[in-house]
Amino acid sequence: MKKILIIEDDPEIIKLLEIHLTDLIYSTEKAMDGEVGLEMALKNDYDLILLDLTLPTMDGFTICKKIREKKNTPVIMLTAKSEEIDRVLGLEIGADDYITKPFSIRELLARVKAVMRRTAVSKVEKQNSETLSFEGLLIDINKRKVILNNQRIELSPKEFELLVLMASNPGRNYSRTELLNIIWGYNFEGYEHTVNSHINRLRAKIESDMANPTYILTSWGVGYKFNEDIGT
Repeated sequence: MKKILIIEDDPEIIKLLEIHLTDLIYSTEKAMDGEVGLEMALKNDYDLILLDLTLPTMDGFTICKKIREKKNTPVIMLTAKSEEIDRVLGLEIGADDYITKPFSIRELLARVKAVMRRTAVSKVEKQNSETLSFEGLLIDINKRKVILNNQRIELSPKEFELLVLMASNPGRNYSRTELLNIIWGYNFEGYEHTVNSHINRLRAKIESDMANPTYILTSWGVGYKFNEDIGT
């Protein structure tokens, strides 16, 4: 059974989420305090975290950032704020999705299902190979594992999906808008800089020289591509 952590300080919202998520055969745990929620997120394994932005003791942005430093658990941020800067910041620090209150429970459940689906192994079963191998880099798709120079590299779900997509099609140019639509899955039009942030974090993890990358190349005036000239 999939397990979801709800970090939220409104008991009515928690109750509503627990009822509907249980109906979808998910198990839930809750935290009504930011520091407690962060401790639970880091100590336990969850399939998804629903994270409120405004919490006692620690805000949702800080929690999401600290989770991303240690784990790749998918995160959907919940907030009463609708300003664009909040949405952009939430996505750029590693949140997988973002929904503002008041929200339709049907929409939230659809978002939960979408994130679960995107992070499932079935997301990459269509690939021709279970592994992608390049000079110094091995990507095990089914195990969602990346090995760089014989050392395992931890990637967030979005970073992994970006890497698999581009590495599966070396030399193919992807615009920022195209990557946004493919990886994030629905209308994030206007947030192409979120792609830049994720590409920069991905490069920081797999490139030895950010100024002269080996794997993820910039296609000037277009977007990005995986280097087709790398040997296996």
